[in-house]
Amino acid sequence: MTVSRKLASLGGALGVLLVGTAGAMADGYEVAAPVVVDEGRKFTYSFNIGATSDYVFRGVSQTDNDPAIQGGVDVSWGILYVGIWSSMVDFDDAPPANAEVDWYGGIRPTWESPFGKVNLDFGVIYYSYPGANPSAVPGLGDPNFVELKAGYSWSALHPSLVTGTTVYWSPDYVFETGSVWTIETLAAWTLPKVSIFTPVVNGVLGWQKGDAKNGYFVNANGTDDEYYYWNAGLNLAVENISFDFRYWDTNINSDAGGLICGRDNLCDERFVFSAKVVVP
Repeated sequence: MTVSRKLASLGGALGVLLVGTAGAMADGYEVAAPVVVDEGRKFTYSFNIGATSDYVFRGVSQTDNDPAIQGGVDVSWGILYVGIWSSMVDFDDAPPANAEVDWYGGIRPTWESPFGKVNLDFGVIYYSYPGANPSAVPGLGDPNFVELKAGYSWSALHPSLVTGTTVYWSPDYVFETGSVWTIETLAAWTLPKVSIFTPVVNGVLGWQKGDAKNGYFVNANGTDDEYYYWNAGLNLAVENISFDFRYWDTNINSDAGGLICGRDNLCDERFVFSAKVVVP
């Protein structure tokens, strides 16, 4: 990617951020732990902005292995929540796009189970790429798509350990590649405070499977598109600032012939550093 393209991408993403984006929705998993919802709160909001050395989504670089600025805003009313999140992207002109903007909403009720309080999350996410023109690449479908999600998190084993699983389903995934299921399981352990920092060790294991049309990631030979991805890292939080150090990898073989993962090392192992500020 040339310097001029990088500057154009940066400017486009900043323009999106300045009109009200923030939050960590589908970004680089700089998670400390799943959100624990206080249903007694009537209205809450937060803004955040951050940067990452590489925007990785489900094991795949979305910025051609380059850094990105990200941000958004989240609003909740009781168990209801809505938000918008944005990041710089670079798909190497397939299709040309400078930013990803995700719109999402749902409910986060709690369930008092025999094993403790379980935090539930049921929602919908719309991934959009302003300015992307699918017709610029023959045979490439619309990058915008919708996902439904259902998940839970709890701390039944130990107060400092949070575990959870979320299931995502899209009726027509990115580039119109058909129905896709994604399952993510996470674990996060909060360690004793070190000086001013609250350290959290966490990781995610994900699995994604698409139908025979979805040959963009793993296979280009008409077979089912299925792969695993995972990450593990350390999150250091001090007041409203967090720093995240994370290792990413997938089981995708770059020789499999997928349109995306078959080139440019976009799905290979990598270390990613991110920093984020949340207000208030």
